[in-house]
Amino acid sequence: MTEKAKILLVDDRQENLLALEAILSALDQTLVRAHSGEEALKALLTDEFAVILLDVQMPGMDGFETAAHIKRREKTRDIPIIFLTAINHGPHHTFRGYAAGAVDYISKPFDPWVLRAKVAVFVDLYKKNCQLREQAALLRGRLDAVPGENRSGDVLAELFTRLTALEESADGMAKQVELSADPSLTASANQVLSRVARLRAALDALVPAPAGHGGPPPADQRPTIPPAARRPPDANA
Repeated sequence: MTEKAKILLVDDRQENLLALEAILSALDQTLVRAHSGEEALKALLTDEFAVILLDVQMPGMDGFETAAHIKRREKTRDIPIIFLTAINHGPHHTFRGYAAGAVDYISKPFDPWVLRAKVAVFVDLYKKNCQLREQAALLRGRLDAVPGENRSGDVLAELFTRLTALEESADGMAKQVELSADPSLTASANQVLSRVARLRAALDALVPAPAGHGGPPPADQRPTIPPAARRPPDANA
């Protein structure tokens, strides 16, 4: 079972953190508070987060500077950042947020339902990525333990079945994101679909050809692969 995702809430005002927790508590994930940019960077050193909600105006290290530090670190650069701000200085201010690496920029007061929905999708994307890492680790481990001549048997059949289930889940998630018509969510969903497609291509390449022959193995030597698992990777992924 996939563990709960961690969501980092960064704001220097305690009442704002309490409000965010009240909005996001229905997602039943782990909410982590940070009262400053420095505190947020320390939390990111030890924990893995699905998404960061980052206040723009904070004393000392503001949201823009904090985001810049996050994006410079290899370990954290891909974590989605949603900027929250009580001010709006127009397009230039919003552009600065996106330039700092934010996937979204929301002005206060915001609609709690909209914020919760956006965070929920990023949590779902994060969990899909975790599943991909687990399946890739399983693939490496199982294949390392099986002699090359036996890799077209039950091991590959099991992996194809697992990957098919993951593809169906990712497809459902992508359709949900498509209905939202949100460019930031679409970009993140495309990353997940691309990783699924790469895993599919890598697994397809492991189906061995018979010794001394090119092309696919005879039908009686192939693993039992569900029909849905045999489709090629999406060219648009």
